[in-house]
Amino acid sequence: MKLLILTQYFPPEVGAPQNRLFELAVRLQKLGIDITVLTAMPNYPQMEIYKEYVGKDYVYEEVESLKVHRSSIYVSKSKSIINRLRNYFSFVVSSAKTGKNKLGDFDFLLCESPPLFLGYSAMRLAKQKNAKLIFNVSDLWPESAEKLNVVNNKWLLKLAYNLEAKLYKRSVLVTGQTQGICTNINNRFPSVKTYWLPNGVDLNYYDPSKVNESDWREKNNFSKDDVILLYAGIIGIAQGLETILTAAKNLKENSKLKFVFIGSGPEKEKLLKIKADLQLDNVFFLDAISKKEMPAVLKTVNAAIIPLRKLELFLGAIPSKIFENLAMEVPILLGVDGEARKLFIDKGNAGIYFDPENADKLAKAILKLVEDKDLALQMGKNGRRFVNEFFNRENIAQQFFEQLKKI
Repeated sequence: MKLLILTQYFPPEVGAPQNRLFELAVRLQKLGIDITVLTAMPNYPQMEIYKEYVGKDYVYEEVESLKVHRSSIYVSKSKSIINRLRNYFSFVVSSAKTGKNKLGDFDFLLCESPPLFLGYSAMRLAKQKNAKLIFNVSDLWPESAEKLNVVNNKWLLKLAYNLEAKLYKRSVLVTGQTQGICTNINNRFPSVKTYWLPNGVDLNYYDPSKVNESDWREKNNFSKDDVILLYAGIIGIAQGLETILTAAKNLKENSKLKFVFIGSGPEKEKLLKIKADLQLDNVFFLDAISKKEMPAVLKTVNAAIIPLRKLELFLGAIPSKIFENLAMEVPILLGVDGEARKLFIDKGNAGIYFDPENADKLAKAILKLVEDKDLALQMGKNGRRFVNEFFNRENIAQQFFEQLKKI
């Protein structure tokens, strides 16, 4: 069985889709599937081509036995819709050209969305390579872009919604990262076959019993008595991270509480300004770190804050950062209602829920977790047990492999 994964994002870039697709690909290959990846020159999230790839239109490399073909992409730090579209469509064109000229036939082509427009290349290549199309939806685009007011051009939205419908109908299978995504698609397109392909975690890599103590606190001028409340991930619009800053303001009197942001993204400058305006000495912004460094950092923090904005759209969302935190026995403060709350709070008992964008509720949840150390410890234990049972990457890959064999 031969599978082509078409994605704009892939390691060495750091991020949720990059990790998820890489981990899935490695495991499917071990199960006997011949995996090829067609992706862009690495550039995310800095929006700069990594130096070893600068000036190259095509690169072939092997990453842990995966065959990886990279084609050119236009990148810009500008947030304008024009430059965003140039970014997307440059890879649509280059991936279609590279796929045609460099790749043979496949049994399946799995296309990662967003960006939705990569579907143009996917449909073209699936036809050329005699491959059955599987469309993997990790975010309901363009619906999320419209509701977050990222895109409000009616012509562009109509184009995107039409493309979305066309892709679903041409796919032998539409995979959704959450059950909510699958339900949304089935409600709008009852004839489309969907499959829940969740994110997960490598329990061997994120294992607190195997991770050595680090000097991360010392290097960043935190004491062993400080209570570290971590947000690690994309600093973007969807997360509503101002809520954390407001909670930090409300808890300024507690000098042991330290709010730490690790990552980068389009909202970082805005949040830095809010921090300065409010004189929040208990808030710290650190640069993004590699996957290799993350387990040691997670081992030393006290809790992770995982928020999203209060939108109906996010009732079916499961932020990927949940899995690594729970695997490392870090209790979570979850500001995401719906599917995530039901799974990890109600069922998994792995943290405390607070209403999305409600800084007062977040502050109260923080104090509850800090004041009851036994509760925090037990929630951490619950979290690892829960993700081991339901979100182990080995099981996810095996089950998807069985689904492919049925097709």
